[in-house]
Amino acid sequence: MKVARSIQSLGLALGLFVAQPGSFAESSLPRSTPEAQGVSSADILRFVKAADREVDTMHSFMFVRNGHVIAEGWWSPESMDKPHILWSLTKSFASTAVGLAQTEGKLSVDDKVLKYFPETAPDKPSENLKAMRVRDLLTMSTGHNRAPRVWDSDDDWTRQFLAHPVTHKPGTHFQYNTAASYMLGAIVKKTTGEDLIDYLGPRLFEPLGIAKPKWERSPQDLSIGGYGLYVRTEAIAKFGQLYLQNGKWKGKQLLSESWVKTATSKQVDNSNGVISKDSDWLVGYGFQFWRCRHGVYRGDGKDGQFCIVMPQYNAVLAMTADNRDMQKQLTLTWDHLLPAFKDGSLPADKKAHRKLKRALAKLNVKETK
Repeated sequence: MKVARSIQSLGLALGLFVAQPGSFAESSLPRSTPEAQGVSSADILRFVKAADREVDTMHSFMFVRNGHVIAEGWWSPESMDKPHILWSLTKSFASTAVGLAQTEGKLSVDDKVLKYFPETAPDKPSENLKAMRVRDLLTMSTGHNRAPRVWDSDDDWTRQFLAHPVTHKPGTHFQYNTAASYMLGAIVKKTTGEDLIDYLGPRLFEPLGIAKPKWERSPQDLSIGGYGLYVRTEAIAKFGQLYLQNGKWKGKQLLSESWVKTATSKQVDNSNGVISKDSDWLVGYGFQFWRCRHGVYRGDGKDGQFCIVMPQYNAVLAMTADNRDMQKQLTLTWDHLLPAFKDGSLPADKKAHRKLKRALAKLNVKETK
């Protein structure tokens, strides 16, 4: 059994999830043929075959251009109706909650972190800890030399985070830090009175037609901002489409356009002095979003969960997987899909489209020994 399915089953059994309530209907993005949106079915088929052959193991993908789903597939037994663990792609949703709270005047990214936690702060906080801002949590530049592993204990996760040594001046040193993302959720709760999943319900999930997302909880009964969110593949695609549309959805500005621009642009250097032309992990980091090569940005999570936004092509690619080589998924995207984009529509190609649909209908998770 795959790791994601095992963890989900365990979490549901132990009651470690909260599902967003609501009676609103799940909605779908419009569908179209690839050719009508300027992409060849044959090019998409080459991507699907390469992913099936070279990625261990794909679970799903959904390819959106010009606001229309032009191809989608699930590797059986995965299915379109099944929520999938997002792992750290969850962080981009937590970041979005911070953006919404700032727009509502509940907080500022330049607020000091200790402002919100006087009761759990150390008796004598260091100067670096006192200087840490919400912005530093968002950009993974908290100043920690080693990220705190708060989930290793049931002790108050916020208290553990604040007690961890802050070696560097905040804002000067990139260190990937899932506990920092948890703190974002804790700050949203402090400033809005609502847990992440409840706060995002009427502001994000309901407007996008994302019904009943599930989110794992900390021992302090907070949604875990750094991981633990489960949604369907189409929800990932909708989330990317919202960002592609600069925060606008069906004519309504859900998310500030300035937040989208800031959150998805390079805010810190995450290369730590390493130079590589083949890596998409060294191009810069925003507010819980990664910059990529080719002018692209993404949210991502362990084992191959991706929300890839391609503004210059007006396209979004959502992927889920159980795959250790995440760079492989990105490289296949650049190699096969970026060259496929054409301006305007292409002549209908019913034969190629039928071949693509047949291939998508036969996808199966690889057998494991």
